[in-house]
This record gives sequence, C-alpha cells and structure tokens, in this order.
Amino acid sequence: MLLDPFFSERLRVHREYLIGQALAGARTRLRELWPFARDAEVPAGGVPQKPTAAAKLGPHARARAKHRRQALAWDRTELRTAGTPGPDVPTTEHRLSPEGLPPFRVRIYRPPAAEAPTPAVLAFFGGAFRLGGIDYPTTDAAYRRRAVDADVAIVAVDYALAPEHRFPVAVEQAYAALDWLVTEAADLGLDPGRLGVAGMSAGANIAAALTLVNRDRAAHAVLLQVLEVPVTDLTGARLDLRATRALGIPSIIALRELRSVARTYLPRSRDARAPYASPLRAASHEGLPPAVILTAEYDPLRGDGDAYGAALRTAGVDASVVRYQGVTHDTAIFTGALPAARRWHEDVVTALRRLHA
Repeated sequence: MLLDPFFSERLRVHREYLIGQALAGARTRLRELWPFARDAEVPAGGVPQKPTAAAKLGPHARARAKHRRQALAWDRTELRTAGTPGPDVPTTEHRLSPEGLPPFRVRIYRPPAAEAPTPAVLAFFGGAFRLGGIDYPTTDAAYRRRAVDADVAIVAVDYALAPEHRFPVAVEQAYAALDWLVTEAADLGLDPGRLGVAGMSAGANIAAALTLVNRDRAAHAVLLQVLEVPVTDLTGARLDLRATRALGIPSIIALRELRSVARTYLPRSRDARAPYASPLRAASHEGLPPAVILTAEYDPLRGDGDAYGAALRTAGVDASVVRYQGVTHDTAIFTGALPAARRWHEDVVTALRRLHA
C-alpha cells in the first residue's frame, strides 16, 4: 500500500536527518584519523580558556544532551500539531531505589471512578533506549487517554537511558517495578491478580524481556503483553529493510542507524544474543502471557514483530500480530491527524480491556 500522504514531509525530514547523521559520523572518524589534531584550541592571547560546564561533559555527552533537547522539542511540537492532548486524570509518583540499580520514577495514571482494586498495566516508553521518558508530551498524553478509555491504571516506568546505563539496567528496573507493584498493590488500590505489560519500540523490547524475567523468577500474575512496533532481536537478523528502501532510504544508512541503537544499549556486541536483550532468542517462550503485537508496513522492525508473534504461537501462547498498512514506526502519536493512529489507539484500548475479564 502507498505511504499515507500525511507522512510526506516527515519522511523528507527523516531522510535528511539520517543522511546528516551518516555524514557527521564519517567526519568524526576522519578527524580521529587526522594526525595533527590538537587536544584543545588556544586563543590568540596564548592563554587557554577555562572550560565551560558544557565543555566538561565531553563531546559525546554534549551531543547526547543536545539530541535529547531536540527530541523533546520535536515531541512537544508533534503533540500540538498532530496529536491529542491527554485528559486530566489522577496521578501519583513514586521513587524506587532498588539495591544495585539507579533510582527511577514510576507514575500511576488512574482512570476516574475506577473500580477498586483496579487492573494495572506496567508501561514502557519508546526512544531507541537512549531517548524519551514519562514526561515527554506525547507519551504522557497517550497514557492518560489509555487509562481513561481502557479503564485501567497505567503504571509508567521512567527507566534509565543508555549509554549512561546499559543493558541489563532497564530490564532489571522493569522487574523491580513489577515486584514493587505486586508487593504494594493493596496500598495502591491495584489488583495484583490482573496485571499487564505494554511497551512501544524499545519499550516493547523491555516489556517482552520482563515477561521472560518474571516467568523465570517470580511468576507474578501478568496476564497480557501489548507490544507496539517491538524490537525483539538486537542482532538485526529480523530487520526488514524492504520497508526503508520503499521510503527511499538507502539500506546502508538505515542499517547504520539501527545498529547504532544496539551499540548504544548493549555493553558488548555478544549481548545481542542474550534472551533478556533479544526476547526472540529465548530458548523457550512457553508460559508467557497472551500477546497483542502491532507493527507498521513502512517500519524495518515489522520483521521483529512478525517473528516474535510466530515464536509465541509455536510455544502455545495466544498471540496476534496486526500490521497497519501505509504507515510508519511512529504512527501511534498522530491521533489528532491520522485515522490509522486513532484506530491504533482503539485497538490498544481493546487489548488492555482484556484485564477486566
């Protein structure tokens, strides 16, 4: 199916971004090879300037900070121009400090006049493991709308980002959040017998990994997993680059960007074969919760979603995979302008309402 016209301008900007990133990487490698590079510039007066706070971060940290500011600004604009604001719902925040892990926040979005105890869904945002957060406007709005429309509590986990915190930190934080949720459910007014997990993109990877960790360790009552455009194999073996070629993005540039995600998240390349990093590569998928998997036609991760659904069904798990035609990886945020995004939201809500059964 042809790409929805809604994406035409966004596709042009995305192509320019990917090409720019590739060129910037090439320039950086050339500078590193240049034998006459100096450690620091000295001004005409001969006295080195005192480094600023930003300079003390180092060039890579400054680039990450700039990238994250740009991503947040882009997200704010997209909600304003093509998204749907979230309704006002009761929220509470909790700070978790598990032993051996970085502290992190959990925010609970409660549906108005919800039954007590309320079914709950642990939710994990997307962002290639290195961007995003529960404060991003489109993420916050989506959680609010899903809490109201599905009549479930959304328990959003603000897991630590890479490369400052690499695998398995985010997965261990996810498990710590689940363990905390079950332990504190009565005080929180939540039902520990009706829990689900959900995630978008990298967050879907973490959600899927969490179901494996939970099965292997505690077997808490996780009854559902909703995985949106998931990455399930960080080796890249399931990437479907026909999707990016159809968008006019050369495979070598798309592959470079996708591999950089894995390099940022994983401490070592061999970790891509670890089942908690690549849930598709688990030795067994038996005993995992029923799954609803959503993929997009113009997304190279569509192969990951297809393969994971097939692996779950082979293991006897109730799993469905739905591919949305004519749309891209980030479709779900455009509910104010794109009919497919509104249908996406409705299908996620329908899946989440299974927890009321």
